[in-house]
Amino acid sequence: MCSRYQTQKDAELLLKKFGAPYKPAGGKYDMWPRYAGVFIRRPVEHDVGDEAVPERETVVGRSGLISAMTKADGLDKAGKLSTVNARSETAAKSHTFGNAWRRAQHCIIPADAIYEPDWRPVYEGRSKTSVATRFTRADGAPLGIAGLWDRWRDAAGQLRESYTMLTINADEDPLFQDYHQAGKEKRGVILPEGAYGDWLAAPADATRDFLVPFPADRLVATPMET
Repeated sequence: MCSRYQTQKDAELLLKKFGAPYKPAGGKYDMWPRYAGVFIRRPVEHDVGDEAVPERETVVGRSGLISAMTKADGLDKAGKLSTVNARSETAAKSHTFGNAWRRAQHCIIPADAIYEPDWRPVYEGRSKTSVATRFTRADGAPLGIAGLWDRWRDAAGQLRESYTMLTINADEDPLFQDYHQAGKEKRGVILPEGAYGDWLAAPADATRDFLVPFPADRLVATPMET
């Protein structure tokens, strides 16, 4: 999966498409690893029985998950790891992602677009560099990417939010199989709109049921000049 994407900044669309009651301040539009971005989840207090707790909330957190299990003396090391993507095959047993997986801390990462590098021009001798390619939904709707969230306590004792995109194999995908370098076969899971609520509420043992390819004919790939 790419490490770059563009988030959804339209508060009205966040409400209409994702059921998010508001868009918090902060977060960037053009997202790279370790940037602050927006994700949607069920509130931590969703099971306390309080009717005032909304069904979903929009949170600003770090792109690149840091586990709640990370100790204070390990934060520097954890912050340098590449954790913007979590391989669905290994996340459950991963030190970084395992806590979020076992606790079913599912989230949706709203995006206008994701970016992948097209290496075919390099392999074919037509270029010395890959071509950045922008992927959007063919119907113009925002993308809802499946993710995991977690929160860690920093050295000052403050809770910090973070998230990661879940990835699956794309070797047989009719669209994504042509992107990324040879051997780097992963991509993020784009959820269908009808699955958003079920995804956020799904137990850990049902996580993999949602990790399926998005129909290739519902996506548009646009090569970028730079």
